[in-house]
Amino acid sequence: MDIKKVLYWLCTGILTAIMLFSIYNYFFHYDAVAGFFESYHYPTYLVYPLAIAKILGLVAIWANFSAFLKEWAYAGFFFNTSLALVAHLHAQDGGYHFALVALLCVIFSYFTGKQVRP
Repeated sequence: MDIKKVLYWLCTGILTAIMLFSIYNYFFHYDAVAGFFESYHYPTYLVYPLAIAKILGLVAIWANFSAFLKEWAYAGFFFNTSLALVAHLHAQDGGYHFALVALLCVIFSYFTGKQVRP
């Protein structure tokens, strides 16, 4: 198997796992997530729409039925993970590791996915 294909599937799988963990927390630990949003000065009314957007983004990436939607899903994940990384770094809470890994996975998954036709 080609290294680019392995990198694509590995990064897409890790990104999916991180997003599913995030979605789970958004829905089932709302109070904790809302507290984090408040401490980062983000509005708490974004918690549920972000969870739904992450679900739709994962569906767009994995279903692969529209290149247009897949591009937008990657763009959304890029902005989400980069803003999460900046928020964690600014708050100096040490919780930036998942955001950094997710951001790197978004970038590698996107660019290797362009070279490898999954």
